Amino acid sequence: METTAEYYCAYCGEPNITFIDLSAGRQQSYVEDCQVCCRPNTLYVRIDDETLDVEIDTEYDE
Repeated sequence: METTAEYYCAYCGEPNITFIDLSAGRQQSYVEDCQVCCRPNTLYVRIDDETLDVEIDTEYDE
């Protein structure tokens, strides 16, 4: 099962949309390039067990 979620780039602050694979676990982390500035962001994804709400924190990928 897949859904989309929005995050803000750690570099340029622009909003991005990403696909979230709900079957990959309730806590995930991976690197994704910003769709605006192309710089890599580490995404920390948390999915609520009951509501399936998605929260994403970002930080610079070094």
